[in-house]
Amino acid sequence: MIPNWRTSRHGLFMPGIGELIGFALLALAVMWWRWGGTVEDSQAYFDTVRYLRKELPLVELRAPFPYRIGVPGLVALFPFDVRSTFAALNWVFVTISAFVLAWTVSTVFTARKLGVVAGLLVLLSFSTFWFAPYLLVDPGAFFARSLFVCGVLLARTSLAQAAALIATVIREENILLVLWLLATRRISMVRGTLLLALAGTWMVFVRWYLIPGLPPYTWTPSLPQLVHALQDWKSLATIFATAGVVVPLAVMGWKAAPEPVASLKSLVLLLALPSLYAMLCVRIDGRAVWGLYPVLIPFACVALMRWRFARVVK
Repeated sequence: MIPNWRTSRHGLFMPGIGELIGFALLALAVMWWRWGGTVEDSQAYFDTVRYLRKELPLVELRAPFPYRIGVPGLVALFPFDVRSTFAALNWVFVTISAFVLAWTVSTVFTARKLGVVAGLLVLLSFSTFWFAPYLLVDPGAFFARSLFVCGVLLARTSLAQAAALIATVIREENILLVLWLLATRRISMVRGTLLLALAGTWMVFVRWYLIPGLPPYTWTPSLPQLVHALQDWKSLATIFATAGVVVPLAVMGWKAAPEPVASLKSLVLLLALPSLYAMLCVRIDGRAVWGLYPVLIPFACVALMRWRFARVVK
């Protein structure tokens, strides 16, 4: 037995200010131990902020990280320590992401407590502890994808379109969100073409005007790189740790997912493609799975709802 699935357009199941404050405090507690760290990719984003503040010459940057200028650009606007500002901004992104997904799940499933659980799945994940406090743009992309899923599931197409553009500004592969809206006919061909043109114009503007003249980079698939990636036990450990709870629950709820959640299946597969390609070319870690959380959590909640109602019936 499962509940009557429906979408409320009146926000009757929206979590309140208490949940928001609780999420903020919990996110801070989880992220505090690695607050403002820099390692590998995060050093490149740190350098991008310094370049935007005119503290570093262009030759010190390396592609493609400076092209993801959305979040570093925000950090550069604040006249504070880069590490602390970057980590604080990521904390805000994670907190709001948890709240948005809680609101989405609460409304779609008409179950406020389940919405709180959805928020906890975001906050109590390995990647929130391991990656979110670092100087990385992934929390910002996570936030934009959460808004996108909210817009799709609550039938607020304007929100989904805006979120897709914001996500693309933060990380270039999120242009796939616009393509998905167009492919699934949630927006007209004219509107989709306009959004693609805006996203493409932004990418060209950043690469050829804001950050010009960087040495070119290419991602070339190779079997040796794939073998190396499969032998990188540290990265694999972060993948398994991030996948630990949400992915099994999402698998359990995959087949039983009703509309509108079931409509996200193709989006999960589409968003997984860049990470699979990256494994053939460079490397991936737990962030590859973490970035799918906004789309996987509704499926995980399907499993939790079915388990709860099965217990009640029994």
